[in-house]
Amino acid sequence: MKPTAVDPSTTSRAEAFELWMRAPNPMVTFFKTLDVTPLVRLSRSRSMKFNMLLCWCIGMAASSIVRNKLGEVNSCDVPFCDDLAQFERDYLRLTRKAAETCLNHDLSNHMVIGTSAIADTELDGAVGMNSGIFNNPFIIWGRYRKGIFKTTLPISFQFHHTQMDGAHAGKFLGLLQENIRTIKRSIF
Repeated sequence: MKPTAVDPSTTSRAEAFELWMRAPNPMVTFFKTLDVTPLVRLSRSRSMKFNMLLCWCIGMAASSIVRNKLGEVNSCDVPFCDDLAQFERDYLRLTRKAAETCLNHDLSNHMVIGTSAIADTELDGAVGMNSGIFNNPFIIWGRYRKGIFKTTLPISFQFHHTQMDGAHAGKFLGLLQENIRTIKRSIF
């Protein structure tokens, strides 16, 4: 298959591309510990390389991400109020509106503290970093950790914010863990 050139301004990531290409720190890295017990067992029982099995699971996860109706997420600034009940009403109203309209809700005349809830994925941490060299998504791992009942593998997943948001990266990592968990059903 021949690679195809893509104009970012014609994709669903056009707005993110415009925002993050000028950002001084567009790279994001997530840290996650995976349960790789099924891979270790399969590696031993079938004499297959552990790293090959992990690479296959990564490919499976990357090729099967399901997006929301527009394939994106939106930002939603919520004005702070020290009355919790009022803050809850504002939060529910504004986030519901952003979700339904697929439009960002930005407070341009307020000081904003950015937050990002990656609620579907357990993370060991997340860090922004600007490599300036590697702008493609990148996963690094070392030695897995043997426990009594399971084997774990800490990984880092770095991605450029013009390519995806945290919700997409979280979904990818969740799919990666699911592919590892169900690998025997997937290949046999």
